[in-house]
Amino acid sequence: MSNYSVNDWISQHGMAMPDKLAAIDLASNRRYTYSQMNNRVGRLANHLKYLGITKGDRVAYFAFNSTDVVEIIFACWRIGAVAVALNFRLTARELTFIIEDSTPKLIFVDSALGIVWEDVNQQTDVPNIIILDGVGGDTIYEKIISSSEPLNEMIDQTLTDQCMLMYSSGTTGRPKGVIITHGMMLFSAVGGMSAGRTTRDSVSLVVMPLFHIAAVNVSCCPMVYMGGCLIVMRMFDPDLVLKTIGNKTLGVTHIFLVPAAYNALKDGKHAENTDFTNIVSALSGAETVPMSLVKWWSKRGICLQEGWGMTETSGTGCLLLHDDVADMVGSAGRPLMGNKIRIVDEKGKEAPPNVLGEIQMKGPAVTPGYWNRPKANEESFSNGWFKTGDIGKKDSNGYIFIEDRLKDMYISGGENVYPAEVENILYELEEIKEVAIIGIPDPKWGEVGCAVVCFNDGKELTLEEIRSHCAKNLANYKIPSFLVDMEILPRSATGKVLKFELRQTIPAKLNQ
Repeated sequence: MSNYSVNDWISQHGMAMPDKLAAIDLASNRRYTYSQMNNRVGRLANHLKYLGITKGDRVAYFAFNSTDVVEIIFACWRIGAVAVALNFRLTARELTFIIEDSTPKLIFVDSALGIVWEDVNQQTDVPNIIILDGVGGDTIYEKIISSSEPLNEMIDQTLTDQCMLMYSSGTTGRPKGVIITHGMMLFSAVGGMSAGRTTRDSVSLVVMPLFHIAAVNVSCCPMVYMGGCLIVMRMFDPDLVLKTIGNKTLGVTHIFLVPAAYNALKDGKHAENTDFTNIVSALSGAETVPMSLVKWWSKRGICLQEGWGMTETSGTGCLLLHDDVADMVGSAGRPLMGNKIRIVDEKGKEAPPNVLGEIQMKGPAVTPGYWNRPKANEESFSNGWFKTGDIGKKDSNGYIFIEDRLKDMYISGGENVYPAEVENILYELEEIKEVAIIGIPDPKWGEVGCAVVCFNDGKELTLEEIRSHCAKNLANYKIPSFLVDMEILPRSATGKVLKFELRQTIPAKLNQ
């Protein structure tokens, strides 16, 4: 794979179809054709060269979503620089660690994040900082775009060259920088384009934050690769998402959201009046989609295509195709092109069909490793297979079913309990809006389950009612022993429930 050169998709489309609409920035209503986008990317790339940034150097961005961020990523790639995505929801301390670890020569900073950045800037030493506002205002960023000459040629690069660094959430320690290569981007884009039925007429609504792999590799890259259009939303707003989808002039056809966001759309005040008929592909990931949510969207003509992946697998390792949704609800589909997935038991042997084990993956979409983490690299791979830490099974037809995170599993009376299985049973209860099952210490059983529940407005259940429902569907050791009512579950920037936080705080609440 290393002998193949990297292609500049925006440049190619800028020459082949210059007047084709490439991107719309929803907050500012800026619209760019591929010719205009190529010109802006080229001007920014030339300025990066002027600053002395060369192949392999890191360039970070700390910003809300905008077409500017898309330009920054592609400008980095044009000169061989590595784009470093900074999570704007992190604290100054967390950001300082990532900056010190990745050592960027330049950081693009959104002016709206100035307060957080001031704290970070005092603790770090970055040679260059460029301010933008994400809406095309009179900023240093726009002055650079207008004053620079365009660089139209991409420097020679191969598919094994690095193009991005994305840092893990760090739920079990310091964040790890996941190395993303051009090859990972290419195979993810081609696989996602095919599975998502993407064409040049497709329009992707980019809602997930662009520091997240799914926003770049699921919402953006397949669309840009094919020559479709991006509509970039500054941040998630359920009512604005519904309004944008319902706008036939904009013509949104593709969207990726996590289950919690689809749930928020369902509860939006305009949900029942929104016309979803333009939607061709509605993808979901990060967590298993509750059956109740699948049914709600299905009644409105939307097949929620569940997928599975992580930053280390370019965002999407497998995906349930649109035509398979009706018959394979609950599955994350089959591996995308080039990906291989196996299920491994506790002894390291490949498990037979329909037997739970750790999901392992290999192929061109898998990271070569972590930045500056040789020990983590050694621990994360087994004969070329990446050990994901997720638990699942594969049926005889190759469909993958995700059970849970290995670290979220708990052991009660010597038996493994996978929280997602219990959560899916509890989602059958109409009173429950959100639920997270965690294991908490118990002197008799080692660990027992606790249901942390957000109830729908005006609804509630007792622990006895929850246990009664579980008893009809689950083995006794899987039935929760405790119930905690919360208004909202803590979530990461990618929409995942922060169960490690719940495991830290819930036991103390129960002992009060």
